[in-house]
Amino acid sequence: MFIKKILFFVTAFTFILNCTLFSQEEERGKEEKSDSAGTEEINSWDNDDWEDFNFEFDLFDSYKSPSVSLTYGFSSINLHNFSSSFANSNIPEIKLGYTTEKPAWKEEGILKYKYNYLFLSNVTTDIQGTPSANEIESNLWRFGFGWANGYGYDLGSAAIIPYNSYSLAWSRLEVKNFPANEQDKNKLNLYNDAFRFGTGSEAGLRIKVIRQITLEAGYERSIIFERHLFWKWAGSALIEAAGHWALDSFIDKIMDSSPYAAPVVGFVLKSALSYGVYELRQEKMNWPFKSAAPLAYDQFKFGLTFTF
Repeated sequence: MFIKKILFFVTAFTFILNCTLFSQEEERGKEEKSDSAGTEEINSWDNDDWEDFNFEFDLFDSYKSPSVSLTYGFSSINLHNFSSSFANSNIPEIKLGYTTEKPAWKEEGILKYKYNYLFLSNVTTDIQGTPSANEIESNLWRFGFGWANGYGYDLGSAAIIPYNSYSLAWSRLEVKNFPANEQDKNKLNLYNDAFRFGTGSEAGLRIKVIRQITLEAGYERSIIFERHLFWKWAGSALIEAAGHWALDSFIDKIMDSSPYAAPVVGFVLKSALSYGVYELRQEKMNWPFKSAAPLAYDQFKFGLTFTF
């Protein structure tokens, strides 16, 4: 509990500090714009920054490259204070969306990556074979949308890109055999044969072999809410977003001073923040607000992305 309170106050303090830094940067930007020699370059950066701000909502931008991702992976399921065990499952998944890769500001050897997509996946125990007699078998269909971003290393026709992605999803779970424990059975009934809202976060690596084909591997943590309490969810999401916003500002400073370190440092920092937040949500789905434990999925996935 003490650690959770510290993390909450650190996140809030970071958010306030970042607001102060942003105000200082805004004043500095006004001074720089008064210098006619640098006006064209600054305006170009401002326009690009505004594009990035809107990427989450601009899902189908005609200027982006159409992309199709096919992935396959392994998933484990857990539920806090649940005494029965789930059978391990497999997860085929397809994503359809648009990819943007362009040189980062002032650095041609570093590229900025974004991928906005719709996805459909099936988390099922049917593929892996017959599980143990005491394990719970299940079949989950999940669909939604997500966005990925990161900085990477441009190698000409190839590239290496660490990335972080975030998603919102709606899921329908089918439990095939219920546990004998009555308390566990009641918990599963909250999710069984009903559409439920959930969120996810993924960290991974993309290796572009040629311009049209990219290999990728990632680790995803996702949760499914037994009930969608909008205001508590929104408050929790705002705290997480504030943390990522502060990190984005910090990573931009690294990009200015040490651009070739930014892709790795940014990936590590954002992955650590996402992992920590989802670890806290294992007991409270809308942490730090009082709420029930969610149904949680940990998934390792690998696959191919085709860019056209």
